[in-house]
Amino acid sequence: MTKTNSSLLQISGESGGGQLLRSALSLSMVTGQPFRMTNIRGQRPTPGLMRQHLTCVKAAAEVCNAAVDGAELGSVELVFAPGEIRAGNYAFNIGRGGSTTLVLQTLLPALLHAEGASTLRIEGGTHNPMAPPFEFIDECFLPVLQRMGVKAEVVLERHGFMQAGGGVLTAKIAPVKKWKRLKLLERGELQEYFGRVLHAHLHGDIAQREISTAAKVLDWPEERLELRYANDSAGPGNALLLGARFANVCEISTGIAQMGKSAEAVATGAAKGLKNYLASEAAVGVHLADQLLLPLALAGGGEFTTLTLSNHVQTNMTLIERFLSVQFAVNERAAGVKHIEVRAGK
Repeated sequence: MTKTNSSLLQISGESGGGQLLRSALSLSMVTGQPFRMTNIRGQRPTPGLMRQHLTCVKAAAEVCNAAVDGAELGSVELVFAPGEIRAGNYAFNIGRGGSTTLVLQTLLPALLHAEGASTLRIEGGTHNPMAPPFEFIDECFLPVLQRMGVKAEVVLERHGFMQAGGGVLTAKIAPVKKWKRLKLLERGELQEYFGRVLHAHLHGDIAQREISTAAKVLDWPEERLELRYANDSAGPGNALLLGARFANVCEISTGIAQMGKSAEAVATGAAKGLKNYLASEAAVGVHLADQLLLPLALAGGGEFTTLTLSNHVQTNMTLIERFLSVQFAVNERAAGVKHIEVRAGK
């Protein structure tokens, strides 16, 4: 399955954001394939490595004893040459509110292929815009991986929001003995709808407006949405989590409070995200689809149905095919439903 050689794989980072870099780091660690990425985040308003990307690079380098060139804030070029993956007890501090879950997802594939069990302690943001919140990892992502033979668990020790950070996520990861291929074409029977507002050091009116707006968009009773105070966080923050749990899969749509964005806008965006998923017959939501591509490729095959493909999904598939001897096939299953299959070999 692995397509490893000693020459540097050349990757342009212009059309991708941090996701392209994180996927390249994961794949490089697992395969032993060194790479050079140029024009990192080239189309972003502030190109190059930001603090959370740099943490991913340094964390990956520590886990596999890599030789790295260009690991500096603002760097637009990186050379990463991995060594052997080492199990261990690791602790990383992103500084301020960078996403802990994205660092976890970068390191997880490698630590699943280590010789022994590992622990991770990552400090930073646990609920960020443009990143999966802790609950998504715990309730949506890891349960699917556990069906594939993965033994890993995460614990939220302290909430951390985007500005102040200070949140703590810990994880226990055992080496995967044998990957099981995933077939996730149906959601299965509905078990529950749920909603939560995580609220810290902000006026209570904000949370109530979110609850009222989300309930109205989804046609839910307001009592279905639970208000939880996250006052263990170092700074103010708010996250709205709207979910649907089925026998085979769980989907969570998230809204994160930000300066200049009304409570109504936060709630409407999250509620519409879940509503679009529920209106479809696809098993896997857009964000989970992106996160399952690499595990399926490492398993050497698998398939699932999802909604319209995001740019992240398409660029990720192309990148994975450059590191691993797998091929992705995408077909239209029904209106608005895509069938993604991963096949070994080319």
